[in-house]
Amino acid sequence: MTTTTHPTRRGALQLLAAGAASIALPAFAQWPDKPIKIIVTFPAGGSSDILARVMGEQLTRKLGQAVVVDNKPGAGGTIGGALVAAAPPDAYTFMLSNTTPIALGPFTLEKQPYDPLTAFTHIAFLGSAPLVIMASKPSGITTYAELDARARKEGRLDFGSGGPGSIGHIHGELIRKVTGANLVHVPYRGGAPMTTDLIANVIPVGIDVITAYVPFFKSGQLVPLAVTGSTRSPLMPEVSSIVEVGQPKLVLENFFGLSGPAKLPPDIVTKLNTACNEVLVMPEVQKKLIELGIVAKPESTARFESIVKEQVGVLAPTVKGAGIKL
Repeated sequence: MTTTTHPTRRGALQLLAAGAASIALPAFAQWPDKPIKIIVTFPAGGSSDILARVMGEQLTRKLGQAVVVDNKPGAGGTIGGALVAAAPPDAYTFMLSNTTPIALGPFTLEKQPYDPLTAFTHIAFLGSAPLVIMASKPSGITTYAELDARARKEGRLDFGSGGPGSIGHIHGELIRKVTGANLVHVPYRGGAPMTTDLIANVIPVGIDVITAYVPFFKSGQLVPLAVTGSTRSPLMPEVSSIVEVGQPKLVLENFFGLSGPAKLPPDIVTKLNTACNEVLVMPEVQKKLIELGIVAKPESTARFESIVKEQVGVLAPTVKGAGIKL
């Protein structure tokens, strides 16, 4: 006698769910099965581009698929940022994220192209680099305290940056907001022309990411006043931090990270975070990043999300309050 068992409705649904899971699972279980792209929101040759290529080379080895870099500069980093925000959450398109496309650029446009806190999955913190507040040699300014005194005595003090909405520009506005010293922005089209005018004392003060300026400090053409990190920079350990000169509220570092579209699969996020953290502690990678002025520090995804939130919370109101528009 044969007994036929009829599945209950609940059992049938469980079987269907299990079948669907078994069909969907291989798509991510086999990840990555094609090349991965990291979009850099700046032109080739800069710190973000070099960092992306260093990480890409090592991640290619770890993941077993080519990791390629694609430069998409423009509009305060938001052209590349918008491409990543609009990409499908299939874990094949990422961004070398940093302060500009996350905490500055979106707030300098008339129509904000994306919400930097919800449009992305912030996966791995790669490191940070401080800015440097510097003076021309002929200005006679040799310390941050002298800069502050000069600004107050003269009623204003011009400072240059790499351009409107740049992180150097925003830090000058932050100085004015926090301390009341009237620094007045003089925009340039990049760090190179700003450096030329700074050396010539056309402007007395400049603010920018430290990396490109070390040779000018060593030659005596420019005078470093303070770095904007909470600690001194390994590139110029003799230069005081902004905390040491008595201005802890002026700490501002350009962060670097790996971010992707929102709603990436959690298991892939974990895998990528682990892979990035393993790459960051490799001696050859550490050496390269120190040359760029970047202090690498492996962090959890949750901590990276917190870093992004903190910086957006500080910088977005500063950008809006200063009326900075691109």
